[in-house]
Amino acid sequence: MSFQITILKVLAGHPDGRASVTELTRYVSILMSSGSDWTDRMRRLAVRAPKLEIFANSFVLRDDRGWCITDSGRRFLASLEAPIPAHAEEQEQPSGPRVTVVTAPSQVQPTLRLVVDNTRASQSGRGPDETRRSA
Repeated sequence: MSFQITILKVLAGHPDGRASVTELTRYVSILMSSGSDWTDRMRRLAVRAPKLEIFANSFVLRDDRGWCITDSGRRFLASLEAPIPAHAEEQEQPSGPRVTVVTAPSQVQPTLRLVVDNTRASQSGRGPDETRRSA
């Protein structure tokens, strides 16, 4: 299910919530292979949605231009990422000694961006700064 959450996250980050299958495959591959931070985060979210079916629940639509997240898909993703209120857990406790649940503040996850360095070294093999110094 964490794979399906990754798809929702990728689509939600695209303009109009739409991506071609090629784009979607590329971004999902990058995120899924980016290390344990991403996979651990997706696993934690997947625990909250064990029976997630993004197509059966109409969270994602497919057509000839690619895949698109729906408004209900965006709402589901927002609810999945929302912190669980501590008072909801307290209400489930049986009567008897009062138990207070303290949750850590949620950490804001930074937006992932792909950074490419397109600068080229001079033909002598020195970078731009070294070329200026020797002139």
